[in-house]
Amino acid sequence: MTLVALDSLIQAAKAGQLVSFPTDTVPALAAKPECADLIFQAKQRSQDKPLILMGATPEDLWTYCQGTDSELAIWQRVADQFWPGALTLVLPASDRVPRVMNPLDPTTLGMRVPNSAIALEILAQTGPLATTSANLSGQPPLLEGSEIDLAFPQAQILSPACCENQAPPSKLPSTVAKWTGKGWETLRQGSVQLLSSN
Repeated sequence: MTLVALDSLIQAAKAGQLVSFPTDTVPALAAKPECADLIFQAKQRSQDKPLILMGATPEDLWTYCQGTDSELAIWQRVADQFWPGALTLVLPASDRVPRVMNPLDPTTLGMRVPNSAIALEILAQTGPLATTSANLSGQPPLLEGSEIDLAFPQAQILSPACCENQAPPSKLPSTVAKWTGKGWETLRQGSVQLLSSN
């Protein structure tokens, strides 16, 4: 069993290991951005499916994207309205983003601040992490630590005992919206309704 306490999971993530923890949607499989290949290998995930960068605050994420001052102001307004929450924004990537995050199109990056106290506590200490749902590619998301442990024996998985006082996750994936340069294009509709173009 690789179910671990919070401090152990944070240290494992900092050391470049694969970890798993709850979020406000479904449990995440996560690693440092430069170690994102661990996620692709563990999930048997196609390289045309990029990962999401999850951070504790919008400010932690903005250095991983690039835009004009007016674009940054628009993105900040959306972040103020919906983060933390189940909205993933796909934005132009800066040169700080390791190519392994999105191997086939390193010019864009999905990013999110989850509405989960335990996830935010982890991310505040590790810095932004490359994330995706904890499941083998093409399979339904795994929801229990014991299931994740069986599927990913190489990962350090947060013990359920650390999460007893957390709000229950929605079990729905996040809404994914891509910035087109002029407005937002919804790539996947989840629980968040992003109606405005700005």
